[in-house]
Formats: sequence, structure tokens, C-alpha cells
Amino acid sequence: MNGPYKPGTPCWIDLMVPDQQAALDFYCDLFGWQGEIGPAETGGYSVCTLKGKPVAGIMKAMNPDGTLPDPMPPTVWTTYLSTDGIDATLKSVTDAGGNVMMGPMDVMDLGRMAVLADPTGAVVGLWQPGSFDGAGIVNEHGALIWSELSTGDTDAAAAFYSAVLPISPAASQMPGAEGYVEFKVAGRAVAGMMDLASMPAGVPPHWQPYFHVDDVDSVQAAAVRAGGSVMAPAFDMAAGRMAVLADPQGGVFSVITASAPEQPA
Repeated sequence: MNGPYKPGTPCWIDLMVPDQQAALDFYCDLFGWQGEIGPAETGGYSVCTLKGKPVAGIMKAMNPDGTLPDPMPPTVWTTYLSTDGIDATLKSVTDAGGNVMMGPMDVMDLGRMAVLADPTGAVVGLWQPGSFDGAGIVNEHGALIWSELSTGDTDAAAAFYSAVLPISPAASQMPGAEGYVEFKVAGRAVAGMMDLASMPAGVPPHWQPYFHVDDVDSVQAAAVRAGGSVMAPAFDMAAGRMAVLADPQGGVFSVITASAPEQPA
């Protein structure tokens, strides 16, 4: 990726965990990343890289004053949507029924961030780039390829995201993906949305990252050997072969070997 992401496009992901070094060891081994605990002035935030380009962040769960949370929050991946004006976007968020959970705040000269909850309860971040645009590699082995919202009210979520960012929700035309919604930016599908009804009872609304891998089954096996768990074993679906996994601290993510789209005859 060269240059900023179009507003509305997922541009970055990060993970908040109780044991930062353990998470770094797990993901670096699984995906071939490089990463280490960052400097104190950034709260130890780790920017993990692949081929020298940033792909994801990992941070230790802590309160703004540096103390440990009690109780400790769940381990979760946060997806960040790009915006070219975070203050105006946040006003739209509150006008459309969302809640601002954190921010906006400056992250040195890198950019400005905020975290919000949409009206259905899913948490997502916003990123206004400064010197840092977001992920420098996507759609390659070990890098982000897709972001997906699971929610109990797809109509409300579609209305919200299209009101706060230049996102156009549209029913997927992919064979076998009936009922799936694509979020489009400038005519290009950048994320997806599905109904929570297809998931086990009790799963809350959430955004989830998908990482592209060359071999889903071998990555699934490697995750298990490293102490991770399998939420949905490798299976074939409309967009390719995928699995839903959890790291040893409970962070859930998907891996997929995406199939090339069929070309018209």
C-alpha cells in the first residue's frame, strides 16, 4: 500500500492483550512477522512488520494512567476505519446513534485516533492519518485481507456506517454468499457484514480481521501447537478456504486462502 487509504476503508488493526510478549511470540511465529515491545513513550506499543512494512499492532492492556485494569478486559482485535476528518466523523457518529468510547486523540505525528461503538454494540476504531497511513502490506500471506462486522441488526448497522463514512452497503453478488453484505468504498468492496444469527448463541457484535495465508490447514495446525484454539475448523466457502482461530489469550481472528474471482466467459 502506498499513500493513504480512502475514507471508510479498514486501514489498521491492533490487539490488546494481558501478556504482550506472549502475543508477539505467537503471531510472529504464526505469520512470519517481526515485532518487539515498543518504547515507554508509546506505552510499549508494538508495530509488527512483514517484509519491513507495518501490518498490525499489539499492545498490553492497561489503563490510561499506566495501571493494570481490574478486571482485565477481554483480548480483542480492533479494526480501524480510515477517515480524513476525525472530528467531523465523530459528530456524525453521535448524530447517528453511536457512542464515542475513546478520543479523539493525537498519536504523536502519526495521526489521530478514536474508538467508538456502533448502535448495535460493535466496537471499531477510526484513524485519521498523519505520517502513518496504516498497514503497508495487505492481501499477502500473514497480512490483513478482509474485515468483517457481525451484528444482530444488519439494517441498523448499514444505516449507521453509511451515515458516518462514505461507505455504501450492498448485497453480495458472490454465488453462495446469499444474505452477506459488502461495504463498498468508491465502488470497491473493502469489508463485509453478516448476521449474528449464524453464530453460536452469546457471541456479541464485533469486527473481526481475516489474514491471508497460503495454507489454511497448516496454519490452523500451527496455531493449535502454539496453544491457540480452533473456533471453526478449516472449511471451504464462497470466497475460498478459511478457519476461525483464537490465540492462547482468547483473541479471535480468521485465516483464509482466498480463491481468485471467476472471470466472465
